[in-house]
Amino acid sequence: MSGGTAITVVHHPLYVAPAPARSQYQWNKNGLVRDLLRDLGDALEWHEPEPMPRDWVEAVHDPDYVAEVIETRVPREKERRIGFPITPEVAARALAVPGGTYAAAKIAQQRGFAANTAGGSHHALHATGAGFCVFNDLAIAAHRLAEEGERVLIVDCDVHQGDGTAALTAGRTEIATYSIHAEKNFPVRKARSTLDVALPDGVDDAGYMDALTASLPGLIDAFAPTILLYQAGVDPWAGDRLGRLGLSREGLVARDRWIGTLARWRGLPLASALGGGYGADAMEVSARHVASILTLGAARTDR
Repeated sequence: MSGGTAITVVHHPLYVAPAPARSQYQWNKNGLVRDLLRDLGDALEWHEPEPMPRDWVEAVHDPDYVAEVIETRVPREKERRIGFPITPEVAARALAVPGGTYAAAKIAQQRGFAANTAGGSHHALHATGAGFCVFNDLAIAAHRLAEEGERVLIVDCDVHQGDGTAALTAGRTEIATYSIHAEKNFPVRKARSTLDVALPDGVDDAGYMDALTASLPGLIDAFAPTILLYQAGVDPWAGDRLGRLGLSREGLVARDRWIGTLARWRGLPLASALGGGYGADAMEVSARHVASILTLGAARTDR
């Protein structure tokens, strides 16, 4: 692998879908992340991915559910669980996002690091979406990479447990899952990751980093992955609307710098997905995500 001077960012126009009615999700976030990154000019290289082919989505999700999404006939009870209606634009986005996470992984194999400007949809389950997640891009990309002979470790640092990812990859010996999250946060019923690190409410920067650094390297040693998929949620921040942890902005940066540096030290390709981040000010939320991407890129490529 060779690291270049520019950070590779994966983005598809379909990520910026119009907000469906009755949606609690901030649909303008992906567009704002794109705009903030574009302002950096030559510091970034842009890549537009191919949407994930339907058969790779069906390899992870129930084909009947995939058909419900693509044909925009998702039952109301599933839409309630997801958190918004499935419109044609949302359905197209749901296929584009896993393609972006997979593309980021393939680029990372050559460049060391690449970031998807969407994704991290870790609550989506076999036959339904949940928690603002339609299809599980992490599980889909990991499944495809495993079929190509990779050993994939999904590192999930979102404040919410990666329950869907753990459930959808359970039993696959070429995929391992790590989730460090707020124990009392959504989802109420947790799945079983390969390694779960459940944190009490209000954990600060030092406590978080102690838990992360004491647990993740050992899993890497034991599992021996060939690539890392990173759910880089920025909702562990103390001011996040849906978080229960107490990290500062500097703490988020320290987390991502450590993850990127660990990947570099271990010689592992690192592909990040956006993950969670919530608040009334969409620009503030987007700035947190941009800081995460830039920190990861700088650490992983040793710029």
